[in-house]
Amino acid sequence: MDYKPVGVGKTVRNARRGLPEAGYWKKFQSPVLVKEYGMVTSLEFSPIKPHDLLVTAAMRLQVYNGRTSQLKKAITRFHGQARSGSYRSDGKLIVAGDDTNIVQVFDGASRSVLRTFKGHQDPVHVTRFLPNNVHVMSGSDDKTVQIWDIPSQKAVNVFSEHTDYVRSGCVFAGNANVVATGSYDHTVRIWDVRANRCVTTIATDEPVEDVMVLPGGSVAAAAAGPNVHMFDLLMGGRVLTTLGNHEKTVTSLCMDSAGGRLIAGSLDHHVKIYNVQSFKMMYSMAYPAPVLSVALSADDTRLAVGMASGVFSLRRRAVSAKEQALAAPAQRARLGTHAHFTRGAAYKGGDDDLRIEQRRKRSLADYD
Repeated sequence: MDYKPVGVGKTVRNARRGLPEAGYWKKFQSPVLVKEYGMVTSLEFSPIKPHDLLVTAAMRLQVYNGRTSQLKKAITRFHGQARSGSYRSDGKLIVAGDDTNIVQVFDGASRSVLRTFKGHQDPVHVTRFLPNNVHVMSGSDDKTVQIWDIPSQKAVNVFSEHTDYVRSGCVFAGNANVVATGSYDHTVRIWDVRANRCVTTIATDEPVEDVMVLPGGSVAAAAAGPNVHMFDLLMGGRVLTTLGNHEKTVTSLCMDSAGGRLIAGSLDHHVKIYNVQSFKMMYSMAYPAPVLSVALSADDTRLAVGMASGVFSLRRRAVSAKEQALAAPAQRARLGTHAHFTRGAAYKGGDDDLRIEQRRKRSLADYD
């Protein structure tokens, strides 16, 4: 009896796996898990190289080296739970609040306390430097938002229109006169520092866990419940779209350096990346515990995720030689010239580089 061979049908390859976008985010490999002293409630990379990582957990701030990912220094001058550690735009100062109702400004190099702001009546959950580098914004559970002047150490603005805890806030890049805050009263408010009043109020369906303004200052993103709402600020806060790909509360938002991708972390153990032009989800990453904070370095090479288990994950993306050449278009010396043969002679290495000295034995002639 003759049998006809049955051909094996080719399976349809998942088109998503071949997307360049998915391949880009898959390059964030080799996650390093670091155990902290408590829940990692805030993460932020320094805006200047080597982009050290500032971790807020328990009653301390920890700074991890941008090159080696090793612990560099710790700031422990808190008498309560530390909150919302944040760098100034030049990377020299750090501001943070705590559960003892105070806001402190630290020297990033010596870790000494430079300023202490007292005026809130409840724990301070939000602290940010304004773009002018001389003012600090803080939001507290006492339902107020305050703007502090660093030289005089006094509050120059006090906004009290929120009716519940203020748990999130952000500043407008390049504009020190406007700030945005999110509250558990289901609203996002835009404040004008010059006029000392609220200029825009945006209502949401859930308490606002995080808020951020996209580059350009015309679009705002707010994490409320399991959704991320996109608002058009030029149209008075009109809803552009709602990103509802999460199953539990979205706790943290951040952007890439180009301003084209929005990264959201949630209590459903997932971090998801969205395209802000098409408002579509491009990639998703799973983590072993509820996500409380996310941060992406300014050079888009390291992704940090803080979790409720007291562990934060740090993934690093390998940068190709082509990308390095595009990022630093340095002029190469022509072959055979003096500059070509002396290139690299002035390089002394970084402060954290391991130096290995090798002493060469002096060779002597036979008659010596």
